[in-house]
Amino acid sequence: MLREFEPRDLEPIAAIVEEALHERYEPALYMSLSDPWRDGFLVAADPSGRPAGFLLGVSQVENEGRVLMFAVHRDWRSQGVGSILMEEFLRRTRARGLHRATLEVRVSNAGAIRFYSRYGFSVIDLLRGYYSDGENGYQMARDLPPG
Repeated sequence: MLREFEPRDLEPIAAIVEEALHERYEPALYMSLSDPWRDGFLVAADPSGRPAGFLLGVSQVENEGRVLMFAVHRDWRSQGVGSILMEEFLRRTRARGLHRATLEVRVSNAGAIRFYSRYGFSVIDLLRGYYSDGENGYQMARDLPPG
């Protein structure tokens, strides 16, 4: 089930972020980042309603949607959850009239880079020391034809 973020999702999403992205953020950060574009914060829920994955999209640059955070719980990986989230994010980005989508990914995350490439993203920049542990990242982007 795909739905928008709800405040009760904070704890399970924070757990997914810690496990999958190796990062910790204050709960208030999720709320403040999602405020300007509520329908850009997507949650894929399991049958019990608990988040199986999420995508936090923002629009901070004119004509551009950005995947700020994106992760799927380890029990739900390779089951299409990430694809559902990405397809809906791209649909909502186009519907909002945005012409480009961007994201950042760890250079060591070959699986994610392949996944994003399947959705038309390509590497446009190397971000030195981008992550909190000092790892480099790639910025990836794709154009969005009107749809």
